[in-house]
Amino acid sequence: MTGVSIFNQKTAEFEFRAGPVFAQTLLVDEINRATPRTQSALLEAMAEGRVSVDGQTYTLKPPFMVIATQNPIDHEGTFPLPEAQLDRFLIRLSLGYPTLEEEGKMLMRLQHGHPIDGLNPVVPAADVLACQEAVRGVHVDDKLRRYVLEIVQGTRTHDDVALGGSPRASIALFRTAQAFAAINGRDFVLPDDVKRMVQPVLGHRLILRPESRLRKVTTAALLHEIVGDVRVPVPADKNAPADGFERERRQPR
Repeated sequence: MTGVSIFNQKTAEFEFRAGPVFAQTLLVDEINRATPRTQSALLEAMAEGRVSVDGQTYTLKPPFMVIATQNPIDHEGTFPLPEAQLDRFLIRLSLGYPTLEEEGKMLMRLQHGHPIDGLNPVVPAADVLACQEAVRGVHVDDKLRRYVLEIVQGTRTHDDVALGGSPRASIALFRTAQAFAAINGRDFVLPDDVKRMVQPVLGHRLILRPESRLRKVTTAALLHEIVGDVRVPVPADKNAPADGFERERRQPR
């Protein structure tokens, strides 16, 4: 995964051969079928953007992103991901089945070949880095920062939760709310942006108590309950200077 040092007989020195983790977009298919050693090799790369091999540290070229797939049905011969690694994934999405129309388009596109064979770059890496930097400038009101923290705090104090969201979860919810606002053409975050990202950001980070799982409690239902218990922030004064909420009312987009 990370690479290996190979002895070069001509130079009488070891040469480092980089592994697949040095790709800017790394796809790990069915990650729960990888061995724990392979899974752990991703920890440093996903958290710090670097790799340590044979006492040497190599910096991964930005932008760096890991996409992993996991089959939720067949668990025979699999290795569940440890909590520390799950926490390093920004979000988790469940694709489910495609619609009839979507699957029909798949058949048409696959009739004469695989679409991935003709796949070309969409944007240069510099544009991706510029977008990441622009997202950080999306305005987040102080009340919404508190809202994010109270939601994550709610996962730590709920009776059905054995392990709640970490500080990394708070950062992820904060960043994804900014990104969701930017995707929707806004330079400020609304409470609905935070709500929209709660399930994909926190769903894979929580560990329920065994007795709660026996009662068929799900993380989705639990997060819905927690969000419902946290008071949604509202502007204190309608005539106050424009903040995220006021700007939405005065300049609808």
